[in-house]
Amino acid sequence: MTLVAAAADGLEGLDGMAEFLDRRSDDLTQMLVEHLAVVAVSVAVATVVGVALGLLVWDRPVGRSVTITTAAVILTIPSLALLAILSPLFGLGWGPSIVALVLYSLLPIVRNTVVGLREVPAPVLESARGMGMTRTGVLLRIQLPMAWPIILTGIRVATQLAIGIAAIGAYVAGPGLGQYIFRGLSSLGSRNALNYALSGTVGVVALALAADALFIVIARLTTPRGLRA
Repeated sequence: MTLVAAAADGLEGLDGMAEFLDRRSDDLTQMLVEHLAVVAVSVAVATVVGVALGLLVWDRPVGRSVTITTAAVILTIPSLALLAILSPLFGLGWGPSIVALVLYSLLPIVRNTVVGLREVPAPVLESARGMGMTRTGVLLRIQLPMAWPIILTGIRVATQLAIGIAAIGAYVAGPGLGQYIFRGLSSLGSRNALNYALSGTVGVVALALAADALFIVIARLTTPRGLRA
């Protein structure tokens, strides 16, 4: 193939993608919203569970080790295998996708909660206790606010992880942009296979970048000035 012919094919492909996006803009928008929704719900649940577990085990060596190790082991399970295991229990669609994303999101949240709480300086804790604060008061009013930037970083990592893994949820008819990615990969060689795969993939990347930017803003607004890096 000559360079001129290759360039012509490339321009034809770009035109085809533009037309493809124009015709399917409604579908892509709906899948983008669904992808965002399944990630938001999953990370919210994982945050509640993960922070609660971190609060329970941060000062208990055995419990801390068991909890973090368990979350790490879960993260090593291949996504397709976990979804295949969960689908008979929760059916197809949102159920197995949310459960899988919650499980995969736990490790960074639990670990960062534990690290954040343990890194609060001992003199600060002693001063708080010296002022008559109870153990629970110290935890809620001193340790958690000081650990918040580290905890938020864990939630941020979990969100990025969930956005990528959510695409694989299409394997069990889950919501989101993975539907187009799987459709493109399963029909390689057909007319719009590449357009399906690329549009889904670019949508996931764009969503990840937007979420990361949002977390930067949240960190800026919720972190006390004295704790900002």
